[in-house]
Amino acid sequence: MDTGTAEISALVHRLFRALDERTFGVGWMRDFVTDGVRMETPLGTTDGADAGGAAAEVALGRYDRTQHIASGILADVDAGAGRATVSWNALMTHVHHDTTREALGADADPLFTVGGYYEADVLRTPDGWRFSRVAVRPVWTKGSPPLGV
Repeated sequence: MDTGTAEISALVHRLFRALDERTFGVGWMRDFVTDGVRMETPLGTTDGADAGGAAAEVALGRYDRTQHIASGILADVDAGAGRATVSWNALMTHVHHDTTREALGADADPLFTVGGYYEADVLRTPDGWRFSRVAVRPVWTKGSPPLGV
């Protein structure tokens, strides 16, 4: 694995860890994305690091806990141009809040699980590799999303 691919793989894993640990300080998303990042999710599209970070906080706040697992990271790195395209498989497990489970009913699954993949464009910046575009591509789900989603 070349250095660029290893650094991009680490970027993917650090982003997923940050989402699950939820240590969202001011401008936290800038550790992972460019200022002009476009983020496409099933909940909508945002432009800009701060908008993407705020949207992630709202989305994750719908759940008590989450676990995001990445595998099969594939990166096509053009080191000379300082850019890459990357994709990876993702298993995203969301644990409902007790209030959500109560609203969904006694037999509701406590989990909402999504299997799919991500596609992204990455740029080399003075601070290291950063996502300039991230797209979540769900393939399947199990369980119910929170009410209103």
